Amino acid sequence: MKKILIAASALAIASCGQKADLKPPQGSALPPAPYGSEVQPSAAELLALDPQAAPDRSVELRTRSEEREDDPFDLPPE
Repeated sequence: MKKILIAASALAIASCGQKADLKPPQGSALPPAPYGSEVQPSAAELLALDPQAAPDRSVELRTRSEEREDDPFDLPPE
C-alpha cells in the first residue's frame, strides 16, 4: 500500500510541469481588450509580466568586509 501511495504521489508531481502553450478552453475566448485599446492582446502578451511586476535585481555583493559609513539617521531611542 505504501509503495502505491509513493508511486501515485511521484506521478502526480511529475505531471505538474506545463510544457505546451496555454490556450483558452474550447468554446470560450480570451478576455476582452483593455479599455481604450483597439487591438486584442494574444495569450502570450497577456501572460508577459510588466517590468514593475518582475524587476531585475541589482544587488552588488561585497567581496570583503568594509567599515560602514556614519549614518546620521541612526539615532538612539528616546
